[in-house]
Amino acid sequence: MNQAILARTSSSAVPIATRDLQGSVLTESRMTYSRLIGVLFLLGFLAYGIGSGLATSLVGGSHFLSTIAASKSTLVLGTFLMLLNTGVDVGKAVLFFPILEQHSKRTALAYLATMIVEVVLLDVGVLALLLIVPLAKHAGDAGAQTLGTILVQANAMAYQTAEMSLGVGCVFLCLLLFRTQLIPRWLAMSGLIGYPVLVAGAIAEIFGIHIGLYLTIPGFFFELVLPFWLFFKGFQPEAYQGQPVMASAA
Repeated sequence: MNQAILARTSSSAVPIATRDLQGSVLTESRMTYSRLIGVLFLLGFLAYGIGSGLATSLVGGSHFLSTIAASKSTLVLGTFLMLLNTGVDVGKAVLFFPILEQHSKRTALAYLATMIVEVVLLDVGVLALLLIVPLAKHAGDAGAQTLGTILVQANAMAYQTAEMSLGVGCVFLCLLLFRTQLIPRWLAMSGLIGYPVLVAGAIAEIFGIHIGLYLTIPGFFFELVLPFWLFFKGFQPEAYQGQPVMASAA
């Protein structure tokens, strides 16, 4: 009799232990993915921001080409940091893909595609800046400064077009985040407000209305707050597993 009771007790304990182990693995996986994505958001923000700041500080003057030779290493470092953003943004979209796919494969594909378009455009702009380095050797030649200015404008145009692609992709992302409650709805809503404003600012810049810097602020709020939320809180557990979130868990 006692042996039968012990057998039933031990057999019922096995599924409980298995469920506990599975829950622990899922929690660990959720926080790992959350933190990796959060770190990539911050890394991309810092890498491209610092790199762009270094590069544009050298090519902002009217006769910048004659001074590039003395600051070539700074320009190369800046463009390297800008190129580093390529791997960061693609990696971010790849990590997001299996999480988003559980709720909407179309949204997951759309976000990944727009991130690829964004980094390609950004890289085209960076390559334009890198062409200034060999061009600086001919700074005294006729037309060299004009060509240098065209390369700087090409980078600016590529950047604004890339921001439009980023904005469109992140609207799809934030819509899904809002609907599924993978993150708090107030945070997803900040992205739904910020990214269309970002797209409007990029379009304005392309047409020569220089208000884009101010219109990036709402989007920056999302991109700065989201990494810290993911690092410390992570994605909502049920939503991370592809399950609907109950009202009490929202």
